[in-house]
Amino acid sequence: MTTLDEPRVAGPDLPAVRRRHVPVWVAIVAASLPMFMATLDNLVMTSALPVIQGDLGSTVGQLSWFMNAYTLTFATFMLPAATLGDRLGRRRMMLVGITVFTIASIASALSTTSEALIAARAVQGLGAAAIMPLSLTLLAAAVPPAMRAAAIGIWGGVSGLGVALGPVIGGAVVEGVSWQAIFWLNVPVALVAFPLILVAISESKGAWQKLDPVGVLLLGGAVFLGIWGIVHGNDDGWSDPRVVVPLVLAGLLLPAYVLWARGRSYAVLPLRLFRARKFAVANVIFLMFTLGMFGTVFLLAQYLQVVQGYTPLEAGVRTLPWTAAPMVVAPIAGALVGRLGYRTLLFVGLVLQTVSLVWFAVITENGSAYSSFLVPLVLAGVGMGLVFAPGASMVLDGLPDTDFAVASSANSTIREFGVALGIAVLVAVFLGNGGEITPVGYDGAIGPALLTGAGAVAVAAVASLFAPGRSRSRS
Repeated sequence: MTTLDEPRVAGPDLPAVRRRHVPVWVAIVAASLPMFMATLDNLVMTSALPVIQGDLGSTVGQLSWFMNAYTLTFATFMLPAATLGDRLGRRRMMLVGITVFTIASIASALSTTSEALIAARAVQGLGAAAIMPLSLTLLAAAVPPAMRAAAIGIWGGVSGLGVALGPVIGGAVVEGVSWQAIFWLNVPVALVAFPLILVAISESKGAWQKLDPVGVLLLGGAVFLGIWGIVHGNDDGWSDPRVVVPLVLAGLLLPAYVLWARGRSYAVLPLRLFRARKFAVANVIFLMFTLGMFGTVFLLAQYLQVVQGYTPLEAGVRTLPWTAAPMVVAPIAGALVGRLGYRTLLFVGLVLQTVSLVWFAVITENGSAYSSFLVPLVLAGVGMGLVFAPGASMVLDGLPDTDFAVASSANSTIREFGVALGIAVLVAVFLGNGGEITPVGYDGAIGPALLTGAGAVAVAAVASLFAPGRSRSRS
């Protein structure tokens, strides 16, 4: 069995540290388990919202904030967390994130008012911001280079599975126990993950450099205001000043950050990363891919419940051919990157997903039975698996180890932005075509929404043609 017993190569800012004698699979589990916990909580509350509303007497606006408070802090603070990880220790920062996340989970479970739950969810997102990107950074450094692509493939599959299974697990727990149990589940996971990381993952740091408070304010403000406007667009109206003003400010802060970061090596997100072709292409792909696919996951899960009459748990189980397939396909795709290159795997995976989304659009408009969904569900799952592993590997490929944390954080932020944007855009198209959350309200509305998602994934497929092929991936 392969173990992590080679000495770590030391760089100018990274002292040599002897790796512990642990199997590689233990390191993969140690890095992936807390990340699964963090991504799961993205959508785990969706199935519980009606129950929570009845228990806490929440308003519709408060229900949306149960979701948005987590998303906003999660996406906004990933890059600052990476910077602190480089300075203070990436493993140390991730353990702090797990601690904060777990305490906030307990506070969420004990909340007796809507305001308390919103505040606890915001702190949860803060902890998750230190978990998600640093888990990939630590995993990439923990496994031997020959196994890195396959390990990242597993990590990518677990990441997508966490987001996709949120409604499934939430529905199962709410139906079987209570809404509070959704948050209590995080406690035993953290109790296992914390010592596992101490045993299986060695500490590492990036280059010690100046902090960038101005860059954090500019870029963090752009992310925060952008996601704020997106998640409120459908509820408040896209012409409402409460939506327009944040979006305009986000649009101004982003170029302001570019001007500020130009020539500053210590910028919270160094612009030089985008000069790396693999990094730039991978982020374009992930933005459009998450926009199309996770927007579709959101709508399709509602369709199975409202139109076909399944419970939240039953609907989630019926999407498993799609959401669970990446766990099998992603590691295989990771192992094939060296032979086939990034371009082939990404293009095939994105084409499969585009075809599946067009297929979904046709059968939902035709009112087809669930059996008609099985083939496109499998196609979508295989396609996702072919994207997760090569895409996550390409983000880091060719970059020095000292850039892993910030590169991973930037990619995670873009993916989170894509999820929020995808749900908002597809729901906007659905509502714009007269859609309603009723058994007959999906007719003529869900098809255009899903075709919009297919168009976004098709753009990602075109972008994948600019990814390195076989010969360049070996160079």
